[in-house]
Amino acid sequence: LLRYLHANGAGFFFVVVAIHLLRGLYYGSYAQPRAHLWCSGVAILILMMATGFIGYVLPWGQMSLWGAVVITNLLSAIPVVGDSIVTWVWGGFSVDNPTLNRFFSLHFTLPFIIAGLAVVHLALLHLDGSNN
Repeated sequence: LLRYLHANGAGFFFVVVAIHLLRGLYYGSYAQPRAHLWCSGVAILILMMATGFIGYVLPWGQMSLWGAVVITNLLSAIPVVGDSIVTWVWGGFSVDNPTLNRFFSLHFTLPFIIAGLAVVHLALLHLDGSNN
């Protein structure tokens, strides 16, 4: 029950963040003098997507295993160092127990980093002010 509440609550939170993002686009919050505020919000969004992906992998079923393989293999598209990065992220030559341990640790740690960035986001909002 707790896992399903966690997953559905995270999904609902993404809906709220998408509405917030669309509101910012509508009011032009990406323009000067609020560009730093917008960039901090984009950084929060990217970290939220990373946390969501890592959380999706944690139940460790067939769907999450192949999701992890496909998404992490996207890093191999980086020229020259891509394959080395994939091997480093996996902790070996395939998605296995070290990958799961790393993803669990990151899924626990990233929300604290996101909370810190949210404080920075609010500080930048108070510095620049709102435009709506």
